[in-house]
Amino acid sequence: MYLYKSFTHLKTTHSYHLVDPSPWPIVAAFAAFMFTTGGVLYMQRFIGGWSLFFTGFIALLYVMFTWWRDIIREATFEDTHTVVVQKGLRLGMILFIVSEVMFFFAFFWAFFHSSVAPVYNLGGVWPPKAITTINTYTVPLTNTFFLLTSGATVTWAHHAILARAKRHTIIALIFTLILAILFTGLQGLEYVNAPFNISDGVYGSCFYMATGFHGFHVFVGTIALFISFVRVILNHFTNKHHFGFESAIWYWHFVDWLFLFINVYWWSNK
Repeated sequence: MYLYKSFTHLKTTHSYHLVDPSPWPIVAAFAAFMFTTGGVLYMQRFIGGWSLFFTGFIALLYVMFTWWRDIIREATFEDTHTVVVQKGLRLGMILFIVSEVMFFFAFFWAFFHSSVAPVYNLGGVWPPKAITTINTYTVPLTNTFFLLTSGATVTWAHHAILARAKRHTIIALIFTLILAILFTGLQGLEYVNAPFNISDGVYGSCFYMATGFHGFHVFVGTIALFISFVRVILNHFTNKHHFGFESAIWYWHFVDWLFLFINVYWWSNK
C-alpha cells in the first residue's frame, strides 16, 4: 500500500506535461495534404483543383485556431507549462525553424544551380533572355524596408513585455501587424503585375517557389503575431511566462527576407 501511494505521488508531481489525446495533428495533416495537392492541381488547370486548395486552406485555418486554443488553455488556465515543459517547447521551436531553413535551402539550391552556371538551354545567361525581370528598386525594395522595420518593431514589443510595459507592447505589435499586412498586399500586387509566371521556365519556377513560400510563411507569422496581440490584451502573458509570444517573434525573424531579396531580386538583375 505504501509503495502504491509513493508511485502515485511520483506520477502526479513530475514537471512534465502528458498531453491529452488530440485530433488536431491528423486533421492538420489531411488539411495540409488537401492544400498542397489542390494547389498543384489548380496550377495544372485540373477541374476541382481550386476547390480542393481553398478547402485545405480553410481547414488549416480552423486547425490553427482550435489547436492553438487548446495549447493556450493548457498554458494559461491549466498551468501545465512548467519550466521543464517550456524548455522542451523552446527546443521544439528551434528544431522546427531549422527544418524550415532546410526547406528553403532546397529552393536556393535550385536557384543557384541554375543561375551561377546557366546551361545553354537558357542561353548561357541569367536571367534567361526571354525573361523581363521585376525592377529591384520598386516593390521589392519597399517590401524589404517594411519587413526589416517590422523586425525592429517586434523586437521593441519583446523588450516591452520583458519590462512589463503592456502599452508599449501593444503599440509595437500594432505597428508590426500593419507592416506585415502592407508587405503581403504589395507582394500580391507584385504577382498580379509580374511580367512572367511560374510556367516560364526555371527562372519563373525558382522565383515563385521561393517568394511564394516565403509569402506564405509571412502570412502564418502574421497570424501568430495577431494571436499574441490578442493574448497580450487579455493578460495571458507575464514578463517571465510568454513563450507563445516569443516563439512568434523567433518565427518572424526567420522570415526576414534580406537573403532572398539580395539574391533573387538584386543579384539576378545585375
